[in-house]
Order: sequence, then C-alpha cells, then structure tokens
Amino acid sequence: MSAPFDPEDHNVVPKRGFSELRVGEIFRAPSRTIGDANFAAFQTVSLDNHPIHYDVEYCRRQGLKAPLAHGLQVLAFTAAGAGLFPHVIGESLIGFIDVSAKFLKPVFPGDTLYPALAITELLPQRTTGIVAMRATVHNQDGQLVLEGTHRYLVRLG
Repeated sequence: MSAPFDPEDHNVVPKRGFSELRVGEIFRAPSRTIGDANFAAFQTVSLDNHPIHYDVEYCRRQGLKAPLAHGLQVLAFTAAGAGLFPHVIGESLIGFIDVSAKFLKPVFPGDTLYPALAITELLPQRTTGIVAMRATVHNQDGQLVLEGTHRYLVRLG
C-alpha cells in the first residue's frame, strides 16, 4: 500500500529557515538568450517608446550595433522567482521590499544573460528578518552588465 498523497512531497528543494541561510550563499538562475521577441514583449508591457529600444537605424546613427535592451528588462532577469531562493525559504517569504541597480554595459538582442543573487547580509529582527542580496547579471562574454541589491522580508522561525 502506498503512502497518502502529500503536496509537501513536491517541493523543488528542501525548505530552510532564516537561521539556516548563510552570507555568501549564491542562488543562480538559468541563463537566457534575449531575442527580438523579448524586446517586443517588454516594449509592449513597459510602454517605453524610445527608439533606442526598437529602431535599428536610429541605433546605428548613435553608434550602436543594435537596439538596447531596456534597463528594467535586464533587471527583471534578477527576479528571485527565476531561481531557487523562494523555493528554499518557502512560506516564510513575506515580500520583496526594495531593489537598486546599476546598468554597467549594454545588452543587445542575441546576448545570453547569466543572473545570480548572493546573500550579503542577514538582519534578524523581532519576528522577521531581512535578507540582503547582491544581484548580478553577466553576459556571454563574462562582462558584468548589471549589479544591484535586493532585500527580502522573511518570517523568523
């Protein structure tokens, strides 16, 4: 006779609490190649109509080889949900509380992006804790194209 079904058996990774997280721990997301369809979809969602994001001839006149990815689009690649972090902390995640980013290099159609979040600080409070993370995105040439910070509020215990 088999054991009864338990949805908890379907966790992607074992869950851990705030106290089990460690500074320096890295959560990588799968690499993704950004293409023209990604550019068009993000332009539709963001309503950003600047020609630097979609007009090839405009970009060439500016000395660029192709349209540039929107900065917010590159930042979206650092979403924690693209990797394992939210699966690791499970229901203790209360929310994403702030973000900052520096856009260091251009991202063009056809670039492959490699996002990662690394824990830089764990700040316990009375009933919650803050997990601060360094967000990075590298391209296929190993260039750091984005660097920033994320902070998440989690329940202790």
